[in-house]
Amino acid sequence: MMHVLLFDDPAIRPHLLPFTFTRPVAALRCGILTIAEKWQQRLGTTVGYLTEGYLQPKFPTGPIDGPALVINGAICPDDLLTRQVQALQPGEALMDAELLVAAHLPDATAVAELIQNGFAVTKQVAEPVLAIRQVWQLFLHNGAEIRRDFELITHGRESQPVNDVHTIVYGSENIFIEEGVRIRAAILNAENGPIYLGKNSEVHEGAILRGPMALGEGAHINAGAKMRGDNTVGPHCKIGGEVANTIFFGFSNKGHEGYLGNSVIGEWCNLGADTNSSNLKNNYAPVKIWSHTAKRFVNTGLQFCGLMMGDHSKCGINTMFNTGTVVGVAANIFGAGFPRTFIPSFSWGGAAGFETFKLPKVGEMVERVMSRRRLAYDATEQAIMTHIFEETKEERVWEKSINS
Repeated sequence: MMHVLLFDDPAIRPHLLPFTFTRPVAALRCGILTIAEKWQQRLGTTVGYLTEGYLQPKFPTGPIDGPALVINGAICPDDLLTRQVQALQPGEALMDAELLVAAHLPDATAVAELIQNGFAVTKQVAEPVLAIRQVWQLFLHNGAEIRRDFELITHGRESQPVNDVHTIVYGSENIFIEEGVRIRAAILNAENGPIYLGKNSEVHEGAILRGPMALGEGAHINAGAKMRGDNTVGPHCKIGGEVANTIFFGFSNKGHEGYLGNSVIGEWCNLGADTNSSNLKNNYAPVKIWSHTAKRFVNTGLQFCGLMMGDHSKCGINTMFNTGTVVGVAANIFGAGFPRTFIPSFSWGGAAGFETFKLPKVGEMVERVMSRRRLAYDATEQAIMTHIFEETKEERVWEKSINS
């Protein structure tokens, strides 16, 4: 069996922070599946990760003896690209212009040197690939990726029936329901794109779902929610209010009213009741967002861009996020007014100012939150948090003024 290793491209990974603080690039979700799951499904094999050292214990490489296919973890596959990758001979690499897409290594142990030094035989892809290079590209491509994943997952399979006389369905041929799904008095409109409802998920009374829409395993769409299309709700999330073109990675809650659009929300986040995020500037100008690599705000070129929130971050009731706000990992935001549009990891506060959310307190919070889902905040998770805390010190500028 050929080993498949998905590597973090060092030219791409930093542009995908804050989400890649806590996961490899290939573990990002776009569409129904994560990038790693897309490759797994298409190649019919498990995958390993080549990522930052501190993430490796949680996202293991797996066996790297013998030959391997190494694939750029930022690239979303389709049928054509999958065939080209599978056709690679030992020692051959597949490129998209200067971008290394994939390579067939006779000996996987030499992977680092090979990626650095290049390959003797290189081929160009038949068509340009879709590489997720910036955080906002996750929501930009989400609708198209939901369609592609939907085809992949449901091909040749039969959907469960809706089984509720009070639910209204449009475009039923574009709806796929896994086992254990519960739907009560909802509206499902799949005329403009598919709707996928994952195993044991639940759509509550009065919820309106427009496709493209993906609902992960065990996730809930709360009563009266308005899901306006191009939305992915990852596994075990609970979502209410009005949501448009947004991705929730998993285990996150936006249980109440409030608007969220053109946004990406990591894992274990919680948005308090009536949290609202702006996704369009009053003057309709292109949105700028914080870049962790450039250490400044960069132009996205987009008219619509909402909130990018890293894992384990929370906000209190009535929080107002300005257009293109970036929140790091384990930030806790509360209070009146608009907080700044870049909120560093481990921030505690809001518009009135921030202090540092200290590691022991973060640990207590994370432990409580994860134990509700019967998951442990174990030594591996703690080590990742400690690493990110140290790595993001520079961003918490108020620490300098306290210590100086």
